[in-house]
Amino acid sequence: MKLEFFQRSTKVVAEDLLGKFLVRSSGNKKILAEMITEVEIYDGPNDKASHASRGKTKRTAPMFEIGGIFYVYLCYGMYQMLNIVTNEKNYPAAILIRATAETNGPGRLTKKFKINKELNSKSACRDTGLWFEDRGVLLKNNQIKYLPRTGVGYAGSFWANKKWKLLLTEK
Repeated sequence: MKLEFFQRSTKVVAEDLLGKFLVRSSGNKKILAEMITEVEIYDGPNDKASHASRGKTKRTAPMFEIGGIFYVYLCYGMYQMLNIVTNEKNYPAAILIRATAETNGPGRLTKKFKINKELNSKSACRDTGLWFEDRGVLLKNNQIKYLPRTGVGYAGSFWANKKWKLLLTEK
């Protein structure tokens, strides 16, 4: 997928990522490809659940770049979290990849795909060995369930209750 795909509204990109495939390669060989079934939106400098709400830091700098690069960070000192940056430069937004059809949970996903901080700030393209592919899966609007985000109670009820976790259902 072209990087321009990610340089759109975070909500639109999140909806469009469901049904796409996350692909990992080693050298010229594809070693893993799984369909994305769950994502979570972090959108803008005012989103109190987003790391970017505290401003641009060394850690959050990738979120302020143009859409199409990875933001990878360590959570709870043991889980790498994979996010894809969206929107335009200097508008901090990203989508956490939470699950695929075969792997449930963002920590399990990054472990299975061998994702680490080396991918932080890298483009989502074949050259980096991790990218997204459209394999023609067509979804209907009623196949997307919108839920409150996970584990963001610290952001206050307004932000914690936003239905910015998107889940692909079997309907």
